[in-house]
Amino acid sequence: MIKELIIDSSPSGATIALLQDKQLVELHKEQISNNYTVGDIYLGRVKKIMPGLNAAFIDVGYEKDAFLHYLDLGPQVQSLLKLTKQVRGGSYQTKLLDDLKLEADINKSGKISEVLTKNQLIPVQIAKEPISTKGPRLSSDLSIAGRYVVLVPFSETISISKKIKSNTERTRLRKIVEGIKPANFGVIIRTVSEGKGVTEMQKDLLDLISKWESFMTRLPATDPSKKVLGEIDRTSTLLRDILNADFQHIHVNEPSIFEEIRSYVHDISPDLENIVRLHKHRDPIFEHYGIEKQIKSAFGKTVNLAGGAYLVIEHTEALHVIDVNSGNRTANKENQEDNAFQVNKEAAREIARQLRLRDMGGIVVVDFIDMHKPNNRKELFDYLRDEMAHDRAKHTILPPSKFGLVQITRQRVRPEMNIVTNEVCPTCHGTGAIRPTILLLDDIENNFNYILVEQNEKSITLCVHPYIEAYIKKGLISRQMKWYFKYGQWIKVKANSSYQITEFHFMNAKDEEIKL
Repeated sequence: MIKELIIDSSPSGATIALLQDKQLVELHKEQISNNYTVGDIYLGRVKKIMPGLNAAFIDVGYEKDAFLHYLDLGPQVQSLLKLTKQVRGGSYQTKLLDDLKLEADINKSGKISEVLTKNQLIPVQIAKEPISTKGPRLSSDLSIAGRYVVLVPFSETISISKKIKSNTERTRLRKIVEGIKPANFGVIIRTVSEGKGVTEMQKDLLDLISKWESFMTRLPATDPSKKVLGEIDRTSTLLRDILNADFQHIHVNEPSIFEEIRSYVHDISPDLENIVRLHKHRDPIFEHYGIEKQIKSAFGKTVNLAGGAYLVIEHTEALHVIDVNSGNRTANKENQEDNAFQVNKEAAREIARQLRLRDMGGIVVVDFIDMHKPNNRKELFDYLRDEMAHDRAKHTILPPSKFGLVQITRQRVRPEMNIVTNEVCPTCHGTGAIRPTILLLDDIENNFNYILVEQNEKSITLCVHPYIEAYIKKGLISRQMKWYFKYGQWIKVKANSSYQITEFHFMNAKDEEIKL
């Protein structure tokens, strides 16, 4: 499987596309103004205690108070509260936790009113970004993630990813971490650590310890409801979590971002530094790599499949519903079952991709085409589960019900990716009425007076629909020749088949559009 990362940077943020074998599978938008990213740590202030919910609402500066449930406090929340009080009071000067005496774990079935009080300050971490009308979901069980390990304060436990099967490798990794981890810190060893040496593991852990020290340095001076420690940007988070030898290219269109990413890749995986490339082509980066077309075809209510079948995707407040339709796929009665099975498998592959691409979370109900053979239903369930195995979000898939419905629950930590694929008509601007075509050339010539005479532009190009281009260039004394005599300079005319019949634009000598 060949993976590529395409990053389209703009002044407002970046759009990140993950491709597998040239097919778009994930799309992420990173806004520069996004202050509530998963992993960010804030100094929250308790606004309300809700005994009925066994939860508290915390002020982290968002327009709606964030939600913190008792089960998300973490077993060592008393140690966190104690440390916060001592650090902000000036009685705890050490950057690490060597001098801190840990408190006893809280009772798993306890009450939040026994732990928190109104107006109390508590460091909290964003577990879910604000979604719809809800504020962020929080956790006070802090952790700082690196490429190979995750640092967990107020713990001594070393956990190892279940995906690392070899007992020898698990023992080796445990011994490496035991020798370098600081006191009163636990460590989670990630899957990508398999086969890594002491140097790489130690460097990653030292980076995380440095982040914790930054947190400790900022904690005393941070105002309540403000960010104490920020997660790295979405691009770096993706690279940290998924970068491996399968990646062939990382294309970036912004030189400064290119340097940052190349430097980051060099730090986490030096052997892959050369795969980072700067996009220098004149076409926009998403158009050049065919991503814009894939986005237009993949988002929307109806998603067409290669074999003629299609999906209908509906979103509601409570759940998402996906209906599988065979479309023009017809079959005789003898092979109707086989036909339904093939369509359902094709749909299952696309559904797994759509869940990742749109980042759909919560409950998803899929209505597959009815199949009568139990073996086919079981094989479809196994196939869907295998396709969903590539999804990094936590999910659960239930076997088909007697009505043929498959229910999926998928972790939701960010707002769903929603892209409007319908475009407003550039000619009528959604009104359904256009200017008389007989006035088109008058409109163009009026703009010539402004551009050539008032703005004194040189060497301009008029871009129009191919029919209009043919009309302008028609005849020995063409309209283009008349413009030359009238304005004293040759005006290039270029056809663009994607334009509407009455659409036109002007380009300057640098091939930049002249705003009218």
